[in-house]
Amino acid sequence: MTLVVRGIRGAITVEQNDAASIHQATRELLLAMVEENQLTTPLIASCFITMTPDLDAAFPAQAIRELDGWELIPLMGALEVQVPGGLPMCIRLLLHVNTAKTQEEIQHIYLRDAVKLRPDLQQKG
Repeated sequence: MTLVVRGIRGAITVEQNDAASIHQATRELLLAMVEENQLTTPLIASCFITMTPDLDAAFPAQAIRELDGWELIPLMGALEVQVPGGLPMCIRLLLHVNTAKTQEEIQHIYLRDAVKLRPDLQQKG
């Protein structure tokens, strides 16, 4: 079986700008991405995290670091540019994974109001 590196996108909106809400939403999104794509941490090369400027109470990466098996996975965080009409209070993840799946088999996950970003990729849940 040949593995290739593929990107898996996900986004979720947050109810409030506080550490508990940011961490809970980050974990919810990440765990949904892992479950839907049947991933194990040894397959994950890295995770790129962004959040909108209105979320400044906590680092989403901290919530990921607290999950078992994620301690050594490279994480990179960034603040998104605020643009007119942009979706507020949003966290996005881009997982880089080693997989045998084709691009068409990858499940991108958009939760809560973030489904507005990619209605063509509507998910269960």
